[in-house]
Amino acid sequence: MSTPIEYRRRGQAVWLDSISSKMIHSGRLSSLIEAGSIYGVTSNPTIFGQAILKNEGDYNAHLERLARDGKDAFAIYDALTRKDIAEGADAFRALHDRNPVDGWISLEVLPSLAADTQKTVAEAKRLSSALSRPNVFIKVPATPAGVPAIRRLISEGISINITLMFNRKHYREVASAYLDGLLDFAAKGGDPSRVHSVASFFVSRVDTLVDKLLGEKIQKAAGKETTHLESLLGKAGLANSKVVYEDFLSIFDAAPFAALRAKGARVQRPLWASTGTKNPAYSDLLYVENLLGPDTVNTMPEKTLEALLDHGKTQGDTVREGVADAKKTLDDLRAIGIDVEAVGEQLQKDGVVLFAKSYEDLLAAIESRRAEAVKASAGVKA
Repeated sequence: MSTPIEYRRRGQAVWLDSISSKMIHSGRLSSLIEAGSIYGVTSNPTIFGQAILKNEGDYNAHLERLARDGKDAFAIYDALTRKDIAEGADAFRALHDRNPVDGWISLEVLPSLAADTQKTVAEAKRLSSALSRPNVFIKVPATPAGVPAIRRLISEGISINITLMFNRKHYREVASAYLDGLLDFAAKGGDPSRVHSVASFFVSRVDTLVDKLLGEKIQKAAGKETTHLESLLGKAGLANSKVVYEDFLSIFDAAPFAALRAKGARVQRPLWASTGTKNPAYSDLLYVENLLGPDTVNTMPEKTLEALLDHGKTQGDTVREGVADAKKTLDDLRAIGIDVEAVGEQLQKDGVVLFAKSYEDLLAAIESRRAEAVKASAGVKA
């Protein structure tokens, strides 16, 4: 039995944090689904950018055709990404029909809208309508402007994947927006069982920044202080995630959700994102094997999935283990001047900027290729 299948039996779904035209048309995606290796897919502008710029599939041919049809750079980006998401959703459809908590694929609203609630809502509704598939999540960031958009979209019965969450404040705000949105939807006569959502909580990026801050302190320390600081390296990401899972359990076991559950409402599953290990000194499955638990998702890059399939282990519901130690780690970090809540705020701001830049770079590259295609087409006609 493969590890992802065992994880699924324990309540966690393994998803792939990658998608491309090549993956779909080569049969790679279907083979992973059929083998029980993955139960969903996530995407973002960076992922699409890498695939499109490398022409992983037949992007250039479609780009040139769209350019000749007079489409601008955004329209080309929109068409290419929606095509991949639609075909990916269709590949997962049988799995989704067997169990509606599985077989999801996500498409993110434009990063440039992260500070605008109304435009985020409008774009999410446009994408949901255009794709018109029951197993597509629209990704919305957990920014100050994104949180009210989450409630609005859930209240209209649109299933969403909330992204760019890095601390407990982000998680609690998102869970509250989901519950309020479900209450609004049910009050209008909607069926809560139709609405699905995952809350994407980033893991490794927390360690990357916290370890950097620890490194700066270690350089100035000596003796026992150095030993203490070094003992905290590589622990913040898991500690942060474990206390958030505890929040998840308390929120969805509490009275406000009970009435919704009675109407068929589903919990908003925590989704562990950014689970590829960035520090080679750490286990390649550090953020996978230690965050296994019921009603969760772990989305991982291909390299991490391959490691899981090769040498992954199942050791119980590890996300529930060591919670007291996790809280102590966060307390110890706070005591030396590293507040993981503040780190999370910085990471969210950085994440918005990073995704926006990825999108802008991709759009510029598409515009360049579009112009070349139009020029070449004009030359042929001449």
